[in-house]
Amino acid sequence: MLIIDSHCHLDFKDFELDIDNVIDKASANSVRGIQTICTRLDEFEKVWKIADANLGVWCSVGVHPHNVKYEDAHTVKDITNFAKRKHVIGIGETGLDFYYDHSPRDLQISSFRMHLKAAKEMDLPVIVHTRDAEEDTCKILKEECSDGALKGVIHCFSGSDYLASSALELGFYISFSGIITFKNASNIRNICEQTPIDRILVETDSPYLAPVPHRGKRNEPTFVTETLKVVAELKGLSNNEMAAITTDNFFKLFTNA
Repeated sequence: MLIIDSHCHLDFKDFELDIDNVIDKASANSVRGIQTICTRLDEFEKVWKIADANLGVWCSVGVHPHNVKYEDAHTVKDITNFAKRKHVIGIGETGLDFYYDHSPRDLQISSFRMHLKAAKEMDLPVIVHTRDAEEDTCKILKEECSDGALKGVIHCFSGSDYLASSALELGFYISFSGIITFKNASNIRNICEQTPIDRILVETDSPYLAPVPHRGKRNEPTFVTETLKVVAELKGLSNNEMAAITTDNFFKLFTNA
């Protein structure tokens, strides 16, 4: 069995003391592929070095909407220059977060569009974060997808039927995290049941959102197996079958991996 954690943050301080052990433990638990996600361009080198040093680890390049205010001068060229490096397989994470509003909304929107343009220029999938901004997110994605050149994933899905259907209509994938294991996440499980099996990815978003039965602990890539189990059950498949499907989906989307 081979499982891919399509989205985590190995560069965060939570892992700085035992990152090698974290990667080894994941591998021993059949998690043989990990994408570690960039959230600030000024921290890209750290993210990239983790991917460069570890077989089966890839990375992305991008600015999280929370961090746009710190890097409001970034350009499409800044993103694409980093994206040319080996091990870089995606653009992001990017998107809109109007729940926390840590960065001004106009800057978030401008940054989001830059990332989408960079993704098209580099022919790489975009990794989208959206919270309390579904209407704007979908509107922008539809505009940028009008030429058919954009592909990507809604990561850590916690949205509505509208977001799911809009993303799927655009050809995007949906990635489910440990949230799907939470008792109060019946709506997310319902959406997973309705999502075509060839559009599903799994992730941890670690160190956040540890799944049941690990809630309250630091999340890490090895725990993606708990998310996979729930997705498999919802789809009426074995864990091995679901692992094969989500791994195949990952490589179909992230073709540079």
